[in-house]
Amino acid sequence: MNRNYEVEYCNLELRFERRQIQNLIRELIQEGYSLYWSETDGKFLVSIRTGRKLVKLHFEKVNQRYRIVGDYIIKDERLSELLEKLINDSRGHAVVKRIKDRQIVIENIMFGEIIRLVEVSGMEHRIIYQKKPFVTFEDMIQAFQSKRAEERIGVLRMELDYELSNLHEAILEQNDDKIELITNRLQTLRLEMLQLEM
Repeated sequence: MNRNYEVEYCNLELRFERRQIQNLIRELIQEGYSLYWSETDGKFLVSIRTGRKLVKLHFEKVNQRYRIVGDYIIKDERLSELLEKLINDSRGHAVVKRIKDRQIVIENIMFGEIIRLVEVSGMEHRIIYQKKPFVTFEDMIQAFQSKRAEERIGVLRMELDYELSNLHEAILEQNDDKIELITNRLQTLRLEMLQLEM
């Protein structure tokens, strides 16, 4: 294992069936990881032992499907490959930061595909790859006829309610770190809601 290897996964937006979580667990066991999982009404937690570290993947149930929540720092190359396979298979969105030997490579992934690749070295950064937008007339017609925005607004309202409930609990606990994390998440959800309602 490369000791300088580190990958950070941010802004994960992956949605999948319970079967895909079970497949991930099966693959982790086949790879020789020590792990355990637990499930409650609305959450699924998979804890994976990587050396002396314990990585906890949090999944929450939304409309009979699951989505992964949180940001993760992975220092295990095999686990990182399995997580990226999950991003690809679920055609999810993520910002992936690969940190190696004082250099950072940032991948913006949408629908399981890299749309932008940036290399950062010290104060310098350069765009290695950027996908050009390609929208056809058929895509525009399909977008106007799509009900996805209306469906997403309903889910977004539930997510906002959930985060507001978490914020209330964090305020009662006087947990400043949790308050800041939830406030940032609420800001992201608010901006998405504004964009969808336009």
